[in-house]
Amino acid sequence: MSCFMKISRSKWYHHLKPQNSSLTCTYFSHRNDNKRKYEHSYVCGPGTTPLLGKTIGQLLESASDRHGDSEAVIVVHQKIRKTYQQLLHDADQLAAGFVALKLQRGDRIGIWGPNSYEWALTQWAAARAGLILVNVNPSYQPMELKYALNKVGIKALVAAESFKNRDYYSILNEAVPQIQETNEMSFISSSDVPSLRSVIMISDNIVNRGTWRFQDVMELGGNNELKEVHGIQRQIQFDEPANIQFTSGTTGNPKGATLTHHNIVNNGYLMGLRTGYHLKAHRLCLPVPLYHCFGCVMGVLSAVSHGGSYVLSSPAFSAREAVKAVEQERCTSLYGTPTMFVDILNLPDLKSYDLSSLSTGYMAGAPCPQSIVKAVVHDLHMKDFVVAYGMTETSPVTFSGYSSDPLEVRHSTIGFPSDYTEVKVVNEQGEIVPVNTPGELCTRGYSTMLKYWDDEEKTKETISPDRCDIAVIDENGYGQIVGRAKDMLIRGGENVYPREIEELLHTHPAVAEVHVIGVPDVRLGEEVCAWVRLRPNCAVTESDLRNFCHEKVAYFKIPKYILFREDFPKTVTGKIQKFRMREITVNELNIDS
Repeated sequence: MSCFMKISRSKWYHHLKPQNSSLTCTYFSHRNDNKRKYEHSYVCGPGTTPLLGKTIGQLLESASDRHGDSEAVIVVHQKIRKTYQQLLHDADQLAAGFVALKLQRGDRIGIWGPNSYEWALTQWAAARAGLILVNVNPSYQPMELKYALNKVGIKALVAAESFKNRDYYSILNEAVPQIQETNEMSFISSSDVPSLRSVIMISDNIVNRGTWRFQDVMELGGNNELKEVHGIQRQIQFDEPANIQFTSGTTGNPKGATLTHHNIVNNGYLMGLRTGYHLKAHRLCLPVPLYHCFGCVMGVLSAVSHGGSYVLSSPAFSAREAVKAVEQERCTSLYGTPTMFVDILNLPDLKSYDLSSLSTGYMAGAPCPQSIVKAVVHDLHMKDFVVAYGMTETSPVTFSGYSSDPLEVRHSTIGFPSDYTEVKVVNEQGEIVPVNTPGELCTRGYSTMLKYWDDEEKTKETISPDRCDIAVIDENGYGQIVGRAKDMLIRGGENVYPREIEELLHTHPAVAEVHVIGVPDVRLGEEVCAWVRLRPNCAVTESDLRNFCHEKVAYFKIPKYILFREDFPKTVTGKIQKFRMREITVNELNIDS
């Protein structure tokens, strides 16, 4: 019996048996057909449609069999279009290259870079070769990259050549100095990152020392390696790990949420049913990053499981490139975080674009303000648009609306529990509370992660944690988040965990004490704010501390506000009152909350 992740103090266990299914299942599930009124905050999402018993690789092969000549993926900025047959062919060629590099079933392969065809292809090829794909944040600095490589034992890394002003090869050399001591197209031997054997650069330039070119790996495998890939597809089980995504916690260092094929194939499939992707071939515009579940699961796997197309509009989010892609590719669905949709809606020439093809889409990744949801529906013609809620550890969606829900329900709630997902809201004693009563949100179902990679202690804590999202479930079974996991803040869709920044700033020789909070921001939802107490006779500026952070953490973790303080609000027992810090900061800086 598999153990499922909860956001509660009680242990819930998986008892839903997956069923084999084809892609032609009829969708009969509905949110509340008998108009049931709930009295207690326990709801089980509908489950009439069988879960799919497929791996990611088998999903692509099945889609190729059914929709072979249809477009699968369009990468606008690279001018690349691939049908399902072409995508499967390319995926198997790259998978054969991975096999030729001595990668074996269950090995971890990292992907590090912005949205591109190579990123999309690596997702499929890893699954076809039986590898576990590790999503690495494109903003990682050397220290963060090295931690990720070591934490999950990455054996091969597919990396972009550069992104924005960042030279990925230079960052790699700082994290793994032995790369420069390795010949081109040879295996790496590193005492700093012992697991790492191969680095594959997405580049048409001359091969860098210690690396392979992506195209060379595409051509590396022969018939024997292709036969091995096809053999793996007959052997691999859908309950095996498929993907590791890093998610932080209040203890600081990122944890590797390990998701199975069953987790994410079905989450993508069922989310597609909620938005009607099974009713016609939809074209999804994905300006969201593929390294997030939002992109690679809710976007990519939803599209492919229903024979649709997914369109990558730009390497990183650009509001203008997103609407240009919608117009050019006649996209029917648009994805984004609230911040992304704000930027799209604020384009001064938005009305000059023909967005009439749009009808639906998803907003997720951060709290979704009602005013933005209304504007998306009306100004972007997305009448069937819905909001979704979840977390990486639940693959990710646990609540989402229905396109048939009234607009006032879609903009005021996070939706109804996902299919095959149970939810409850409990009090401090672990007892289910009446409807419309705030409490700790707990979930169980098919989508709960397998574990945190190589972290049994944190896995147990997450199944019975001392942190939670605070939610309300109404009499119709719809949820609303009224608070978030303790201390965590969300900046423009990126989870930021204060402990990590606090620990970093504590390493500065002038810093005696630091506490980090989130404060409201009109565009990004929240911004990072640090309260800092300096050591005696030390003097540093806000710029000094930001520069100190700049080379060590991703840009979105660097505090926008730094306030120097001699004391902090505390309880009588000496615990820091971060809610008071937030109130004081908002008032002192005159921040619009």
